[in-house]
Amino acid sequence: MEHFQAALDPRKQELLEARFLGARVSVPKEPKETNAIINTNSDVSVNDHLDTHMSAGSQIQMAPKSTVNTTPHSQDSNMSTGSSHSDKEVDPNTPEKLPRTPSERKRKRKAEDSGGGGVGGPPLAKGAVRSQQADKKINEYFNKHSGNSHSPIRATVKSPSPQQPYAMVSFQLPPSPQQVGMPSPQVGYNTAFEFYKPPLGVPPQTMVHKLIQTELTCHRIQEFETQASSDLEMANTKIEELKRDNEELRHQISTQQKSIDQHKQQVNKCIEVVKKLLKEKSSIEKKEARQKCMQNRLRLGQFVTQRVGATFQENWTDGHAFQELARRQEEITAEREEIDRQKKLLLKKRPSNNESGRKRNNSSALLNGTDSGFLKPDAVPGSLTLQEYYEADEILKLRQNALKKEDADLQLEMEKLERERNLHIRELKRIHNEDQSRFNNHPVLNDRYLLLMLLGKGGFSEVHKAFDLKEQRYVACKVHQLNKDWKEDKKANYIKHALREYNIHKALDHPRVVKLYDVFEIDANSFCTVLEYCDGHDLDFYLKQHKTIPEREARSIIMQVVSALKYLNEIKPPVIHYDLKPGNILLTEGNVCGEIKITDFGLSKVMDEENYNPDHGMDLTSQGAGTYWYLPPECFVVGKNPPKISSKVDVWSVGVIFYQCLYGKKPFGHNQSQATILEENTILKATDVQFANKPAVTNEAKSFIRSCLAYRKEDRIDVLSLARHEYLQPPMPKHSRLTSNQQQQQQQQQQQQSASFSAGIFGAMNASSSS
Repeated sequence: MEHFQAALDPRKQELLEARFLGARVSVPKEPKETNAIINTNSDVSVNDHLDTHMSAGSQIQMAPKSTVNTTPHSQDSNMSTGSSHSDKEVDPNTPEKLPRTPSERKRKRKAEDSGGGGVGGPPLAKGAVRSQQADKKINEYFNKHSGNSHSPIRATVKSPSPQQPYAMVSFQLPPSPQQVGMPSPQVGYNTAFEFYKPPLGVPPQTMVHKLIQTELTCHRIQEFETQASSDLEMANTKIEELKRDNEELRHQISTQQKSIDQHKQQVNKCIEVVKKLLKEKSSIEKKEARQKCMQNRLRLGQFVTQRVGATFQENWTDGHAFQELARRQEEITAEREEIDRQKKLLLKKRPSNNESGRKRNNSSALLNGTDSGFLKPDAVPGSLTLQEYYEADEILKLRQNALKKEDADLQLEMEKLERERNLHIRELKRIHNEDQSRFNNHPVLNDRYLLLMLLGKGGFSEVHKAFDLKEQRYVACKVHQLNKDWKEDKKANYIKHALREYNIHKALDHPRVVKLYDVFEIDANSFCTVLEYCDGHDLDFYLKQHKTIPEREARSIIMQVVSALKYLNEIKPPVIHYDLKPGNILLTEGNVCGEIKITDFGLSKVMDEENYNPDHGMDLTSQGAGTYWYLPPECFVVGKNPPKISSKVDVWSVGVIFYQCLYGKKPFGHNQSQATILEENTILKATDVQFANKPAVTNEAKSFIRSCLAYRKEDRIDVLSLARHEYLQPPMPKHSRLTSNQQQQQQQQQQQQSASFSAGIFGAMNASSSS
């Protein structure tokens, strides 16, 4: 340390010691040469040396000096900001050091350089000093701050030793000799300034120990910071882009919402316009229907209320059209009677055969020249000759034939008027029921269905033609109205059956079955089912108008009905309609040449596994319900157990409907009421079906009807076999028909051969057994 000691003035060294020890040192006035020596240092100042050595990590051992009061340092002292605070804060446990002379300071420095102990102590060897420092515990140096193992600030300086000129050393403040009780201990390695505190308002200088230094270089750190800043900029840019996209999407959403609102307003306006137009159309149709009824009242007739005793009754009075027909009928009858009277008179004037014979005899006698001598009687006055009689008789016959033709035309016109009268009566009842209905003012049910007009009314329901505002289609709304006077259990039973019908019907999807769209409640005593609308009448109405249907058209209707029944038997679980009749077959186009749909599943039976047995069928729990003309005999059997039914009930109904379409009447109990049928057991006696001579019906159609109307249900054909019946199949070409006939003949021959072969074997076996 010779060059280091030469560079430092003793006073400057003392100031440095006071800086590191944190004690106040009195600064006497020195000659100007001292400052000159320090300031004229050619290399660096003392602080620069210290900073350089501290950054390099060199280690220097310095002996503590006694603390003295010093005056504030001047700029020439080159004190750091950390040491300037040490003159204000002094450890109270550190005794003040007495001022020393320069000679004492020189001796102290020499003693330290030579490895001596304290001031005035004997010189110690290096091994002794190391052993003494090694034997001394670290906590003896820190009586006050023994619990703190890390100092707030560590300083490092370089030691200009010849072997390791810039080795790392850590300065740490040792205790004073008075505290430890030993003379001037050496500064140990890795000790810290425990009482060092930076001045207020000045940020502390962090000095990092070698053990906690990082391997990152400044360039690497700068790269990290640059990458972090770029990532941050990218994130901010992404955030800004997302914000812009979000704003754009919000703007688009708001625009779309406005567009949707505008479209909703337009749709609502369109719906309002449609409602208005439909109401106007319905009102016009109602007015036209009422005007037509008023005109037909005079032409066809009307109901007239008459008093009968104490009550009033409505009696039907025919219109002038029927009166005109009646008058013409009377005229035809009178003219026929006149023709009959003239015929009788003509017969009286008819020339006799005797007169003609006498004329022939007289002519022959005159020719022979002889005379009989008898007088000839005079001719009857007014008698006609044979030619005149023939002419008069021919005229009367022609008049009679003309009257017959006119009478036939009159009968046809009468039938036509009767059909019109039936329609007129039906329309009058419909208008009356419509005026009495509480839904006659075009209400909108369930905010969706606009009721337009009443189609018909039953016992507890009304069917209205309506328009679905949501789906934009016509529908039929069947409003079920419960009687307010009913008991709760009866209401619950009715609702139960209605919901049962809904649950059965809603699962059906077939082009020959009316679709059920919706069901909803109207109020506490009424609810509505929404059905597919068919613009036309039912088959029953058509038969009442036209009596019969040609076989080809009737076959087309039966084919479609059988197709619907096949679908009902193929679904799981199968369904029995049980109430199949002409009134439940709708003609979609109003005539028999178009499509049909079956409806009304109120009495349907579900053939589930719990209630249906394939061998015996299922119990008929609703005996007495249904339409008796179209039910088979097994439904009328009375006994301890309920009768068993199956899908063959619908097969019997198909046979009855087909017979009625062809012949214009029912095969059993035609003009009987249901009560009469039940009393006289008409259906139970229907063992065989009889066919009339007219109209002419093919044998295939008769065979088909017989297979459907078999009395025993075991002998009756089932639905699936009925769908494969040859009468309902498309016509086969002649070649394929011959081929099928040949195949049937071959099968019959094979069966006969197998039967004869088995008979021969059994005969041989019997012969051998008898022998």
